[in-house]
Amino acid sequence: MRIVRRSEDLLSTDFDIFVIGGGINGCGIARDAVGRGYSVCLAEMNDLASGTSSWSSKLIHGGLRYLEHYEFRLVREALGEREVLLKSAPHIIWPLRFVLPHHSGLRPAWLLRLGLFLYDNIGKRVLLPGTSTVNLKTAEVGKSLKPIFSKGFEYSDCWVNDARLVVLNAKDAQERGAVIETRTQCISAKRENDHWSVTTKNLNTGETRTRTAKLVVNAAGPWVDEVLGNTFGSNSSKNVRLVQGSHIVVPKLHGHDRAYIFQNADDRIIFALPYEQDYTLIGTTDRDYTGDPKDVKITPEEVDYLCDAASEYFKEPVKAEDIVWTYSGVRPLFDDGASEAQEATRDYVLREDGEGDEPRVINIFGGKITTYRKLAESMLKKIEAALGSKKQAWTANSTLTGGDFKVGSFDDLVAEVQSKYPFLEPKLAWRLVRAYGTRVWMLMDGASSIEDMGIQFGGSLSEREVDYLMQNEWAQVADDVIWRRSKLGLRLKAPEIATLEEWMRNRFAQLSQAAE
Repeated sequence: MRIVRRSEDLLSTDFDIFVIGGGINGCGIARDAVGRGYSVCLAEMNDLASGTSSWSSKLIHGGLRYLEHYEFRLVREALGEREVLLKSAPHIIWPLRFVLPHHSGLRPAWLLRLGLFLYDNIGKRVLLPGTSTVNLKTAEVGKSLKPIFSKGFEYSDCWVNDARLVVLNAKDAQERGAVIETRTQCISAKRENDHWSVTTKNLNTGETRTRTAKLVVNAAGPWVDEVLGNTFGSNSSKNVRLVQGSHIVVPKLHGHDRAYIFQNADDRIIFALPYEQDYTLIGTTDRDYTGDPKDVKITPEEVDYLCDAASEYFKEPVKAEDIVWTYSGVRPLFDDGASEAQEATRDYVLREDGEGDEPRVINIFGGKITTYRKLAESMLKKIEAALGSKKQAWTANSTLTGGDFKVGSFDDLVAEVQSKYPFLEPKLAWRLVRAYGTRVWMLMDGASSIEDMGIQFGGSLSEREVDYLMQNEWAQVADDVIWRRSKLGLRLKAPEIATLEEWMRNRFAQLSQAAE
């Protein structure tokens, strides 16, 4: 297994593009750019996907409710991306059918049908089935709902492991030649003639480094305005509207594999999604947020809102005491002056700063995980205009790390893994393939017994897997592993997490020494 920080990376000082931010947009841009022949360095001040990109509802979707706000371009682009992304990473992205019960007194049935007709037809759809009508009195998906719901609609979108999507983009970028540095804060960016002088600080060691770049991309998400002010010394006005979204996780509420989309009396919607095999994920809220994004937490009001909204539909009420985990995050939406948080545009805006021969900085405002690849292509058009074009766009027909197998053949890959490694429990084999796809062969290389997996930390997490994540996916501390590279934090107990943390601290010291 290869250590992430290579000696040749440390010698690199001059780049075409410097990306600030290791969320989905930053990593997607780094991957696209390096694949076109540009030299790229990316710096993330925390862990990859430690911000907005791991706080999503875990969906690759067109955004059915965006049709009500007439965001047809965004919906069309997002719907077109569903199958592109599904084919690129069928281990971490898979089809998901949604049940939309008709609720009398809210949106009429004819309006729902019209919206779903548009949803089926304004974007490219080949692999995903279209909308159908469901009798909730007789169908399996109606059994967990209150008897007042007799009619519904079922349509397609996709599920995504959002944090792993970020990591796989970063991994592919690195393997194509990009330098990816985590726990590295960009503390200064200054124009010097025709280039930028960018200074970073390693937050583990305190070491500072200065590099040059022809162009800088500010993909700092919720911190984009802060980076403009503190790093660039800009007096730019507020560009981002921070909107808090919170989710709750409860024990599984039904026995089938469908998701639900529920309408609320306040014109908002929430999802109830099958989650990590044994749970249901319910969310999201929409409320303006004014604090530090790193401090965001679910509020009692949000807990009540989500429980009450879900309980309007499910036979068994969802109670606060049922909750096993919550997460909250802020979405950095472009501030378009919308009066309500849920009405603010989810579209992205790219703004370029620099005149004449000055080196450019391009700032990203807004965006959603479904359209990250298209956002990267839009960014590359601006980069090409500033730096000159090199290779053509390429990501639409590519696969992400571990995703080089056909859509629909996931179970075949699981069976192949179980055949070669019969000592793996079926659920563990399934989980490893879900996380790593064909890279499971690299992770399992040389293992012939359960003893070869090393220490068992709990929740099916082994020393072998953690070591793989540390050497290949930038994991440094326990939270990186149990909440971003996986969601095993739902299953591990506090003493097990403490043991994992200590083991990783010692292993990180060994790897750091070996990399010097």
